[in-house]
Amino acid sequence: MGTETGLRESKKQETRQLISDHATRLFIEQGFEPTTIAEIATAARVAKKTVTNYFARKEDMALDHHEEFTQSLARAVAARAEGEPVVAALRREFHTALEGHDPVAGFAGPEFARMIAESPTLTARLRELHEQREEALAEALAALVPGTAPDIAPRAAAALLAAAHRLLFRRIQELTLAGHSNDRITAALTPEAAHVFDLLAAALGDGPAPLPA
Repeated sequence: MGTETGLRESKKQETRQLISDHATRLFIEQGFEPTTIAEIATAARVAKKTVTNYFARKEDMALDHHEEFTQSLARAVAARAEGEPVVAALRREFHTALEGHDPVAGFAGPEFARMIAESPTLTARLRELHEQREEALAEALAALVPGTAPDIAPRAAAALLAAAHRLLFRRIQELTLAGHSNDRITAALTPEAAHVFDLLAAALGDGPAPLPA
């Protein structure tokens, strides 16, 4: 039973990835808005209903790592070593993503970045995902804020941290669209990110809580 369940799940993941890959190719070739669900189904050789069963929203076929994206900052906070400052943990995680050219950090190649930039729907959806990531981070920070802090403290800290990551994400896309290679982007972003995180550390404090005691 376990093997059969594993095979079914594997098959589902393969189908989902197949649909996403074909959809993204068509979005890049034709533009996001003009591409239809029927065209995606035909390209992936599945029924139209299969496409909608796997993806409730058309834009999620392009931004198919949305769950990983929205939870990334909260997970970095939760996974940090005991006593490690929140800003230090997020700095380390971003540096790792930068060195690894992680799509979650904004690396996606010029064609993909252009596809998003030229689509009002995808641009709006990406904005929603940034907001959801901030909300998830605020929840993760809520347990860390000192009891003496005002109720708005975790949301205020999350707003600052998420805004910084949004800025760095956009910076990576900006340089990508300007024709820079991933290695050049990493070289440019390394000192820029250090400056941003230095500002965050000065604003939020260096303790394990996101705000000074």
